[in-house]
Amino acid sequence: MDKHQEKLSLLQDLIALSKTDNNVSFMETQFINSVAMSMGISAEELQHIKDNPISFNPQNQEIERITQFYRLLLLMGVDADHHEQEVVFCKNLGLKMGLNPVAINEVIKRILASEKGMLPPNDVIEIFQTHHN
Repeated sequence: MDKHQEKLSLLQDLIALSKTDNNVSFMETQFINSVAMSMGISAEELQHIKDNPISFNPQNQEIERITQFYRLLLLMGVDADHHEQEVVFCKNLGLKMGLNPVAINEVIKRILASEKGMLPPNDVIEIFQTHHN
């Protein structure tokens, strides 16, 4: 699969998540713009996928899919508000990516119980390693 298409698909997932609570916050927009810039995606290209959705293209490597799942969770918490729609979206997308359902649920459960509303990346990876398929 084309790596560029994978990047666009990742950004599209973030955009879709930001819209689940019907309120795309400034912080969510800034987070998405930052991720796009770090991937070498221009503002014009980002706007294009906002206006013209593309098909879902999950990454091949499991660690890359876990990283994308983590990005979704970061976006979910960027406004310090975890809406039920966002949690359901993240769970469903994690499953669609082929990630372990037990690990998905444990990560989300721990994030929701966390004082800061987030987990360090190493904790997320450790949870997925513990529940490796």
